[in-house]
Amino acid sequence: MGTIDMNHPQRVWVSRPLFPEVVAKLAEHFEVLAESEDQRRSPEQLRAKLAEVDGALLGLADRVDAAVLAGNRRLKAIANLGVGYNNLDIDALNAAGIVATNTPDVLTESVADYAWALLLAAARRVSAAERWLRAGHWQGMRFDDWLSVDVHGKALGILGMGRIGQAVARRAAGFGMAVSYHNRRPLPAELEQACRARYVDKPTLLRESDHLVLVLPFTPENRHAIGAPELAAMKPTAVLVNIARGGIVDDAALAAALREGRLGAAGLDVFEGEPAVHADLLKLDNVVLSPHIASATADTRRAMASLAADNLIAALGRGPRAGRPPTPINPAVLAK
Repeated sequence: MGTIDMNHPQRVWVSRPLFPEVVAKLAEHFEVLAESEDQRRSPEQLRAKLAEVDGALLGLADRVDAAVLAGNRRLKAIANLGVGYNNLDIDALNAAGIVATNTPDVLTESVADYAWALLLAAARRVSAAERWLRAGHWQGMRFDDWLSVDVHGKALGILGMGRIGQAVARRAAGFGMAVSYHNRRPLPAELEQACRARYVDKPTLLRESDHLVLVLPFTPENRHAIGAPELAAMKPTAVLVNIARGGIVDDAALAAALREGRLGAAGLDVFEGEPAVHADLLKLDNVVLSPHIASATADTRRAMASLAADNLIAALGRGPRAGRPPTPINPAVLAK
């Protein structure tokens, strides 16, 4: 990480609208350039913005790679507004001596709540039933109308057992569910006991789960971790929930499985190429779709923004944690 001149008036850029109190917190330490509207920027536009500042608070739509950083001698820190950071080329940031941070922990419980909202809505056909009612079709009730699948007492599978996966598992106790999970490695025994979960291999997880929640990070290895072969291995009545990242699921293969009755239902908050959504998914009634809002409660979003600001302040050598941001992604840069 380059030397910070404390006498130099540092400037930071906030790439998307934020809560006024968070911008004010940054303004106590820096000259702040804060955007008032969300917008997509080309790599050239992003490069120009970052060339003018010492630090930046970015959203997941801001993709920073070696080309965007080319020629930049000023930028010292990026605070990413989210847990995931596949929008950042960490190798390129390391090479440039730029520290990066994210916002874990503060959104864990809200995202876990939303996973259950999607699971219940998809399993019980809530969205389709509401659309049918709003369209004026409800003229009476037949005993076999709107049959769906139970959640209580069923087998819950979790692919990816980090903080959010564990929070999803803890909630399953109230539904009397048997919980299985697959992860790169098993959890310590005390965490497994707290989650009432057992470790299984991925084929077993796919085969046994009545409801499968995806909570794994996006990496090149995890791209299409759920594709046509995996979908074929699942129960035809199973419900799939993705609150992780777009690209973990092959959306085209998922749409085909849902359309052809080879999978019961799905609840999706993330998509390949978002904000675009695969056209075939939009045609289906057995999928619940939402626009990447799992962390979107007022309390959680404020906490995320505040943590991102604290990270940026500390990474740029200001405040009580100067030089020690709370949640760095690449702490080796700080050591340099």
